[in-house]
Amino acid sequence: MKISVVGTGYVGLVAGVCFADSGHQIICVDKDPDKIKILQDGISPIYEPGLEDIMWPAIKAERIAFTTDLASAVQSTQVIFIAVGTPELPDGSADMAPTMSVVDAIAKCADAPKFVVLKSTVPVGTAKKVSERFKSLCNHKIEVISNPEFLKEGAAIDDFLKPDRIVIGCSSPKAESVMREIYEPFVKNGHPIVFMDNPSAELTKYAANAFLSVKISFINELARLADKVGADIVKVKEGFTSDSRINPAFFYPGIGFGGSCFPKDVKALMSTGEAAGVSMKITAAADEVNDSQKLYLSEVIRKHYGNLTGLRIAVWGLSFKPRTDDVREAPALHMIQALTQSGAHIVAFDPIASENALKSSAVKFEVAPTAMSALKNADGLLLATEWNEFRSPNFDEMASSMKQKVIFDGRNIFDPVRMKELGFKYYCIGRQAIC
Repeated sequence: MKISVVGTGYVGLVAGVCFADSGHQIICVDKDPDKIKILQDGISPIYEPGLEDIMWPAIKAERIAFTTDLASAVQSTQVIFIAVGTPELPDGSADMAPTMSVVDAIAKCADAPKFVVLKSTVPVGTAKKVSERFKSLCNHKIEVISNPEFLKEGAAIDDFLKPDRIVIGCSSPKAESVMREIYEPFVKNGHPIVFMDNPSAELTKYAANAFLSVKISFINELARLADKVGADIVKVKEGFTSDSRINPAFFYPGIGFGGSCFPKDVKALMSTGEAAGVSMKITAAADEVNDSQKLYLSEVIRKHYGNLTGLRIAVWGLSFKPRTDDVREAPALHMIQALTQSGAHIVAFDPIASENALKSSAVKFEVAPTAMSALKNADGLLLATEWNEFRSPNFDEMASSMKQKVIFDGRNIFDPVRMKELGFKYYCIGRQAIC
């Protein structure tokens, strides 16, 4: 099928490339000519493992093209996916201006009936508003379909090619048939395409992200209690998730969630609830707990040292999670800001996110070329992102490099008993500190 995808950010580019990989003819559209030029050369402007591996063969086979010409793409395809950003506004609601700008442009250039698919995460009721806008601006029938994405950064290619489920909101048998044809190559694993009305599909995406956020905040709040009462959160988790009714996924204590989805979507759901007269109290509590959790270890660090002025703190990991260079709402940057403002000198290392972190940080900090070089003369190590290369370091080399053998583990990747044997003072999340 001939498909155009408007927006070559994270969602749009992954969708376009994966559609092309399955045999569809894809035109990806973006208003940024520099980004289009890079993509035409087979280079991805975003970091996602495996993306370039399937993009380049699709380019060579002419199954995917990149352009700034929206009108040509719309007129050449029957189905148009909109995958532009919906950034958070100051009041917590989603900024729909970029989406509506694309809608207006499609309405202006559409030369025949089309299917427009909202792939971005949008507030409940957006499909209805977009449909009404098309009716007022376009002479051709445009049917609006809701198709939220559920990709995890760092595993997006597998998530798209082998989805747990595909959620589609539409209102006609023809739209359902078109979407089945598009997604048929991706559900040979037997997982379902779930059809529903547009508002239900829009709410489904917010429900999924908000629930996962609640799970993360719940385990983090429980971990803080475990710290106080002498319990081990790892054992507590093992105990309560052994109940067949409780799925252990996402119950990993740490320093809070970040990224481009969870923080934004939680606030957008709260905003949607407020507009509808429904107070989303559980979602709001998860958001509040997460905000405080991002600074939890910085408070532990301040308490340990007393005065941070002049101390050199190494930080391992800057991205909000492993296998991505995304630093949006990354806990590491929140802690770096807090520690720097308390007088500490930060030396950080991340395998791929250092450049983005330097651009996004509210304070200046030093970047080291390797994990071990960041530890030179360090008074402590803050582990903020659980990259695999951090899991089995040379502890003898670490001990000889550091001025003080103190580790603040925000991801619980080390064994407290082992840390004690090696002579490290060790603080973690929800397990008793070795100090």
